[in-house]
Amino acid sequence: MTDARETATPEDEVAAPVPLLDPREGIPPVTADPEALKEVVAAFAAGSGPVAVDAERASGYRYGQRAYLVQLRRAGAGTALIDPVGCPDLSTLDAALRGTEWVLHAATQDLPCLTELGMHPTSLFDTELAGRLAGFPRVGLGAMVEQVLGFALEKGHSAVDWSTRPLPEPWLRYAALDVELLVDLRDALEEELRTQGKLDWALQEFAAIAAAPPPAPRVDPWRRTSGMHKVRRRRQIGVVRELWLARDRAARERDVSPGRVLSDAAIVTAALENPPNVHALAALPGFGHRMGRRQLDQWQAAVDRARGLPERELPQPTAAYNGPPPPRAWADKDPAAAARLSAARAAVTGLAEELNLPQENLITPDTVRRVCWSPPGDRSPEAVAEALTALGARPWQVQLTSPLLSKALSAVPAAEA
Repeated sequence: MTDARETATPEDEVAAPVPLLDPREGIPPVTADPEALKEVVAAFAAGSGPVAVDAERASGYRYGQRAYLVQLRRAGAGTALIDPVGCPDLSTLDAALRGTEWVLHAATQDLPCLTELGMHPTSLFDTELAGRLAGFPRVGLGAMVEQVLGFALEKGHSAVDWSTRPLPEPWLRYAALDVELLVDLRDALEEELRTQGKLDWALQEFAAIAAAPPPAPRVDPWRRTSGMHKVRRRRQIGVVRELWLARDRAARERDVSPGRVLSDAAIVTAALENPPNVHALAALPGFGHRMGRRQLDQWQAAVDRARGLPERELPQPTAAYNGPPPPRAWADKDPAAAARLSAARAAVTGLAEELNLPQENLITPDTVRRVCWSPPGDRSPEAVAEALTALGARPWQVQLTSPLLSKALSAVPAAEA
């Protein structure tokens, strides 16, 4: 078969993306046992240059976010597809790649599941984040490969159940192609960032991601139940919590996505209706006739637990938070802070547009809110820079935003403050 990469011309790339149909060395065999993994480790240790890394999860099908396929590609080693079910410990591969730059797309999505396998980069290049900083309007992998390199990736298997075994050949082809051009994309984006004078910004961001500790477990994850805003009373909120926790236990035991055990909509409905017994619960949407008596009993038991809680043990309407209140409340609570925030937002928006990058990449909205709610006593650029650094802003962000935020904070008349 003729490789599209050999026949594409610049005119073709401009006119229409060239479909990328097959990996250049074909689909590699899946590495699924320790002996085969040793060969992959040796090959990648002997390779050269950056290593492209990707992972496929079974979100929406299995409990948690663990990886069910890991893809790598490196010059001199080719492409490897590793099955973490058969090879759950990739620490030897990690050791072989120490000091090698990893190239990932949306690194923060894949790093947690790779860390579970014993892998974590010492340095990385995130092609999605690079695209954001470079001002590309679409930063998905397919869009970036198309815009930057002129090739069209297949998009049909991104949301399949990657825990399926054996994995179908079309899925493996898709997975291999995800890392096929990742290093090429990295090189092109590095040059683009250098041309725009943004490469140092990107390198600081990549270093921060690589050095970041694993994310801490979310406090009160049940509060993220979709539709939670409809639930107002503490007793109802208690029902949401108890049902969410019961669902989470069941999902973990069965190794299925919680949404496949019980939907968020059903949890919220039960909280609002507060069914007194199993018969009433079964009549609610989401608890229909297909649900067995044993399941209904466990959900009703959760509702009953919430109903029986003393008032002091019921959850508060909002989660504990050490930051400023929601901005919509600022005008009433602190009009001066609201004025500072308005001025700061306008300044950040203007600079982000001038630099052609998203506002949240220039400086996070939470950082802006915090410095506006509790500004330093000395509102000079130096004092603001110190405050931004303490809040986790990178040096490039501090350098660009501290002067304009200092001006915004100082713009509020003393009488208002």
